[in-house]
Amino acid sequence: MQQIIYFLTKFRYFLLFLVLEIIALAFTIQYHSYHTSKFVNSANFITGGFYNKINSINEFFLLKTENKLLVEENVHLKNLLDKKEINYSYDSYKIIDSSKYFQKYEYSVAKVINNNFTKRNNTLTINKGANTGLTSDLGVINSTGVIGVIKSISSNFSTVLSILNDNSRINVRLKNRNHFGTLIWNGKTHTTTQLIDIPRQAVIKIGDTVITGGKSAIFPEGVNIGVIKDFRFENNQYQQINVLLFNDMSAIGYVQIVRNLQKSEQKKLEQNTANE
Repeated sequence: MQQIIYFLTKFRYFLLFLVLEIIALAFTIQYHSYHTSKFVNSANFITGGFYNKINSINEFFLLKTENKLLVEENVHLKNLLDKKEINYSYDSYKIIDSSKYFQKYEYSVAKVINNNFTKRNNTLTINKGANTGLTSDLGVINSTGVIGVIKSISSNFSTVLSILNDNSRINVRLKNRNHFGTLIWNGKTHTTTQLIDIPRQAVIKIGDTVITGGKSAIFPEGVNIGVIKDFRFENNQYQQINVLLFNDMSAIGYVQIVRNLQKSEQKKLEQNTANE
C-alpha cells in the first residue's frame, strides 16, 4: 500500500497530465465526426486483425478434427456407392433379393500412429485392431492411392506392410490398357516404386496412370497408385519401369481399411479348383 501511495505521489503530475490528455482526446473524438470516424476505423482495423489471427489459430487446431470428419464421410460415401440393389424381374412381378443390397467391399477408418519409410522393409502402425473386427490381409488405402496390406494385429493396433517393402507384391494394371503387372519396390526412394511382369506387347508412355488390377482378393479394381515416371526397353522387353507414387508415403495420416466381403468365397472356390 505504501508503495502505491509513493508511486502516485512521485508521478502525480505525469498521471494528471495523462488523465487530462485522455479526457481531451475523448471530447475531441466525441464532438468531431472526422476524428470519430478515424478512431472507429482504427479500432476496427486493430480488432479485426486480432480476431483474424485468433480465427487462423483456431482453424489450425481444428484441422485435425476436420480431416477426420472428411475421411469418415469419404468412407461412408464409398460404402454407399459400393452397394447395388439386385432386382430379379419377371413378366408379372419383380422379386427383390432378401438382403436388398449387394456390397462387395466395406470400408472403415483408422489413423496412422507410426510410419517407417526410410528402411528396406517399411511398415506402418494404425490405431485399430481385432477389437474393431480387423484381420490380416486387408487392404489399406487413402483418397490418394494404395498404402499397403495389414500384416499383424493385436487387440487395438495393426501393422501394415507398406508398398515400400521388399515383400510387397501388388497386382496392378495400366489404366488406359488391359495389360497387368506387379508393383514392387527396389528400396531406393520413398517416392517411386517399380512395375514388373509387363508384357513386351504393351505400349507404355511416360505419364500413364497405374491402378490396382482387381485380380487379388484384397484391393478393388481401379484404386490409384501413380504414373509412369520413366522406363527402359532393351532386348525386346521392358527392363525397368519406375512408377511415381501419388501418395507422399512420408506423410500419411488417416487411412481407409478395405474388407472384401466375398474374399472367403473366392478363396474357397480357387482352392477347390486347384485341388481338382
